[in-house]
Amino acid sequence: MKQIKIADTTLCRENNSFSFKEKIEIARQLEKLNVDVIELPEIENEKTDVLLVRTISAFVKKAKISVGAGIGKNSIALASEALSAAAKGEIRIELPVSPVGMEYTCHKKPDKMLLWIDSAVKDAKEKCKRVQFCATDATRAEKDFLYTAIKTATAAGADRVTVCDTAGSMLPDDFAAFVKEIIDNTGVPVGIKCSDKTGLAAAQAILAVRNGAACVKCAVGGETVSLDTFGSIIKNYGIDYDISSSIRYTELHRIVGQIKWITDNAKNEKSTVTVSSEVEGIRLDKTDSEETVLAAVAKLGYDLSQEDSGKVYEEFLRVAAKKNVGAKELDAIVASAALQVPSAYKLVSYIINNGNIITASAHIVLERDGNTLESIELGDGPIDASFIAIDKIIGAHYELDDFQIQAVTEGKEAMGSAVVKLRSGGKLYSGNGISTDIIGASIRAYLNAINKIVYEEA
Repeated sequence: MKQIKIADTTLCRENNSFSFKEKIEIARQLEKLNVDVIELPEIENEKTDVLLVRTISAFVKKAKISVGAGIGKNSIALASEALSAAAKGEIRIELPVSPVGMEYTCHKKPDKMLLWIDSAVKDAKEKCKRVQFCATDATRAEKDFLYTAIKTATAAGADRVTVCDTAGSMLPDDFAAFVKEIIDNTGVPVGIKCSDKTGLAAAQAILAVRNGAACVKCAVGGETVSLDTFGSIIKNYGIDYDISSSIRYTELHRIVGQIKWITDNAKNEKSTVTVSSEVEGIRLDKTDSEETVLAAVAKLGYDLSQEDSGKVYEEFLRVAAKKNVGAKELDAIVASAALQVPSAYKLVSYIINNGNIITASAHIVLERDGNTLESIELGDGPIDASFIAIDKIIGAHYELDDFQIQAVTEGKEAMGSAVVKLRSGGKLYSGNGISTDIIGASIRAYLNAINKIVYEEA
């Protein structure tokens, strides 16, 4: 099955009025969604833009961070400086290849432009491991020149090539044929960026993918392929046409909705990143049916499989037995119960003894393959004792990289969320647990991370 890369360009929108915090939040959501590339515009303000890229680099580890450059000679150096802390950094050389674009944007004739492409890509390659050459206005370029420009860029070290229908001048079938011609004449896999000025960008993109395009640039809002639409196309038709992507489809609509809320309200100068995630009308209790609960889950924007639906309802009943469930609680339940690996170890029970005059102890009972396993251990506090007991049961100890506890709801019956990050073989595994009992949340998070390790090692 062909894996299609998805690069998101939401943060590259022209005249965007996002605040620094809003840009950070959009990048966080895109990382959660598992897009392959997060694209950022060319560095304009050396202080704030470089700081932004470095801040995003602190938490974006799976996706590539791509920073634009190419027109100005200093732009490549600034992009390199900004990406110095990125786990997967990429400099994106964006240059026009149509006669009009070359003349009026760069003031260069075709022969001079080829020299500039060669020079810019080589310079970027010296400063960054990954380089993308992006041929803007490619559909209005002379074909022989376009092929030569692409070959020049790849010979200079470009790892990826993207062609753009900047003007939205081609119908979908014509654009698909255009992409195939490029691949046939250059022997280079290409990505695409389509304009949605005529409402045909998604159609252009999927037909181009069927003709060999390897990457599609999408965005939330703006005049390009809709991330929500294209992700849904691959989800619904991918099996039939033997294509897939790394997008987390279950969370696609919810996360796109959150980003769209930010992009829409940025125009109105509203505060967007501190808004409550509460959705009106979601008030559930232990008497609600599975159908009612799953309807509320859909209202939050999740699209669960049948297996995950059952897990979510089971977790809902556990939480609802102690308190009513609103949107925040339900969101946390989905995050904890859905999209998980099979549980090698299941929590049966736990008993905690703790106080100011006794040493904390934990009695943990787990189940694996129908067998009951238990351990009683002492520790420096109830959570430490619980983790030690679990380690004794599984017969292994993993490095604890991070441990966080926070309340996801308010009030004296607040639901607690725990995040545990364990390191095994140099790789990081994250587990999440929720409960009205914070010790229970911590135990579930620890087991969640361990089960991921066990599943991958198996």
